[in-house]
Amino acid sequence: MSRIAKMPVKLPQGVQATVAAGTVTVKGAKGALTLKLTEGVAIRQQDQQLSVDIADGKATAERIAAAGAARANLANMVTGVTRGFERKLELVGVGYRAAVQGRNLNLTLGFSHPVSYPVPEGISIETPSQTEIVIKGMDRQKVGQVAAEIRGYRPPEPYKGKGVRLAGEKIVLKEGKKK
Repeated sequence: MSRIAKMPVKLPQGVQATVAAGTVTVKGAKGALTLKLTEGVAIRQQDQQLSVDIADGKATAERIAAAGAARANLANMVTGVTRGFERKLELVGVGYRAAVQGRNLNLTLGFSHPVSYPVPEGISIETPSQTEIVIKGMDRQKVGQVAAEIRGYRPPEPYKGKGVRLAGEKIVLKEGKKK
């Protein structure tokens, strides 16, 4: 079994886990998340811990990888229902702006038209300033996917660095054309 899958996932105070046939549901202060288990992976609950095992004891490379992935996803679910996840984006460029109106994120990214992004369920988006976007939610995968979709509208270009970038992302700038 993988080294990650061998470690149990501890359930903090106020977090409950329900293991049913092929699914695990984790409930906490922020809400509930459900994980559908792949075939060959089994979850055991002991006291306030969840342990991942390979079903039937037949360890193949695919089952070992699936067990490690299931344990990582369970740990992310526990963190999500207790603290939640957050991603920050920065808009770099003259006239690049972001504003939230209802359940839409309105972006001005230098196109001839404004871009309107509908905010999915379970995600909240804030704009502390016109050039910052904060994405929050309890599902780590969904938070990252929303950040990637927004970044995909105008990824940073390599000559001036203009575009939508993750906070702290380093853009390697290319040297311009020489005469």
